[in-house]
Amino acid sequence: MKMGKFKIYARDRVVTIFKKWGNGFLVGVFGVLLFTEKAFAFGGGQPAEGAEAPSMLVTMFPFILMFVILYLLIIRPQQKKQKDHQRMIDDLQKGDRVVTSGGMHGTITGIKEQEGILVVQVAKEVQIEVSRGSISRVDERKAKK
Repeated sequence: MKMGKFKIYARDRVVTIFKKWGNGFLVGVFGVLLFTEKAFAFGGGQPAEGAEAPSMLVTMFPFILMFVILYLLIIRPQQKKQKDHQRMIDDLQKGDRVVTSGGMHGTITGIKEQEGILVVQVAKEVQIEVSRGSISRVDERKAKK
């Protein structure tokens, strides 16, 4: 299930980048990376007399750059979303109006800390127990006193 969410967040982030910077930016970045790799490949064979072979760092540069781009566009935003979601789950309290990952809307009427279970009222005199992790968002927070 986490992998599914990961893919959705990654796709949304890439779409946002495309809209923000335009298609040309990413096409240009990946084009430069591919050209750099091909340029080293065509150098081939032995270096000219008196010249040194490219260092390992120069050869690995395109891969390092691709990893940095991957980290900035996909991994880091995903970690931030997970951290925000965990903070939201930790801050749940009685009276909060929530939505479960199954789409059920309700109000928290009880919290069982030991088991990690919330009692959610979804209709008049209808209460269900859900795990804390199944809460996808908070619609309305109870006013703090």
